[in-house]
Amino acid sequence: MSELTLTVMRLGFLAVLWLFVIVAVQVIRSDLFGTRVTQRGSRRGGSDRTPQRQQAAAPQQRQQQPSGRGAGRQRRGAPTKLVVSEGTLTGTTVALQGQTISLGRAHDSTIVLDDDYASSRHARIYPDRDGQWIVEDLGSTNGTYLERTRLTTPTPIPLGAPIRIGKTVIELRK
Repeated sequence: MSELTLTVMRLGFLAVLWLFVIVAVQVIRSDLFGTRVTQRGSRRGGSDRTPQRQQAAAPQQRQQQPSGRGAGRQRRGAPTKLVVSEGTLTGTTVALQGQTISLGRAHDSTIVLDDDYASSRHARIYPDRDGQWIVEDLGSTNGTYLERTRLTTPTPIPLGAPIRIGKTVIELRK
């Protein structure tokens, strides 16, 4: 083997080794500091959209704005919070702001249930278009119960009706 070939192989190995070190440092950095989140479509400075882009963006903006009379307000008598009434999290309250609430043992759940009878992704509670709140079992092993009925389909939740997941009971309240 010639000396030139050996030198090229050494430099190639050194480059691969440095590439590995750089990737390892980036992985450690992202674990420590998280990933950078940027919003799409937001621009700093002035807007340089062409009229065609403005026309294309207009329907999306209209969809995001609430429509109808009293759209920004909740219905009279509508629940405003989710309260844990039994179980290890008794007294925990989550404000209902139109977002989906996930229930389960997974650490990224909105309400993390420390319950042997709960699945990692047990159930979810979400608003429908009419302003009612719906509870849905996500294929859990031990089931989700609304009052005393085991859920098999997404079901509207009456105000104050107990939702049972293992030893935990949750209710919608004003």
